[in-house]
Amino acid sequence: MSGFFFFNVAAIFLFAALLLFLLFAAARKLFLGNWGRNLTLAGLLFLTLGFALRWWESYRLLGHEGHIPLTNFYESLVFFSWTVLLAFLLIDWRFRLPILGAVVTPVALLFLLAAQLTGDAAIHPLVPALKSNWLTFHVLTCFLGYAAFAVACATAVLYLIRTKEKTGGQPPTKTLLPEPELLEEVHYQAVLVGFLLLTLGILTGSAWAHRAWGSYWSWDPKETWSLIVWLIYAALLHARMVRGWGGKPLAWLSLLGFAATLFCWLGVNLLLPGLHSYGAL
Repeated sequence: MSGFFFFNVAAIFLFAALLLFLLFAAARKLFLGNWGRNLTLAGLLFLTLGFALRWWESYRLLGHEGHIPLTNFYESLVFFSWTVLLAFLLIDWRFRLPILGAVVTPVALLFLLAAQLTGDAAIHPLVPALKSNWLTFHVLTCFLGYAAFAVACATAVLYLIRTKEKTGGQPPTKTLLPEPELLEEVHYQAVLVGFLLLTLGILTGSAWAHRAWGSYWSWDPKETWSLIVWLIYAALLHARMVRGWGGKPLAWLSLLGFAATLFCWLGVNLLLPGLHSYGAL
């Protein structure tokens, strides 16, 4: 039994959770949302088991060169699904927003299936530059930041839907979606957490780069796009905290920020060769 098996089991649970969240959105029965949350938690637990087993497998296959499973494209896709689910469950625990699951679980499921269908699941030895204790800190902070931005984007989508209903005088999801003010607050907190984590990711990446290549910053495509993403969310937080902006402009800016985040992670890896070309980040 391998980590691949547990990842497939997690995908089954997430698909069932997605169906329940969609039924919850259609029927507005709270127990459906609660069961969707429970199945999402089960999916997260199976992903965790899969990661733990894959980590153990790396030591079984590579001996002392075993490593945390966060070093290639396949593992990054699976880990992104894990972080997104974790972020959703934490926010749902704090604010009780099961409807958010209808937007978040398909994202996590999509990336998990993409990993299973397109990724190289083989475990390989690390290239010399990746043999560093900075690897874990850099990858964790970056991907947890990406996950927070993903949940912020999902919340922004719900906010835009809710405000459109409110201004149009249409009440169909009045009891389903919370008030715009709550969605706006959840969005702000998710962006703030994501921004802090991304900042830590950039700092740890710079320290790692200095140790590996002798330079804190080299304007590598990944570094450049990380800075672009950082500036977008810095502008969003500045507009909210200093200028007092809110509402739709920040929701749309959040969508732009997450699109830039996806390009920073996936687009740069696939289209723009650089120092990060061999890595998952």
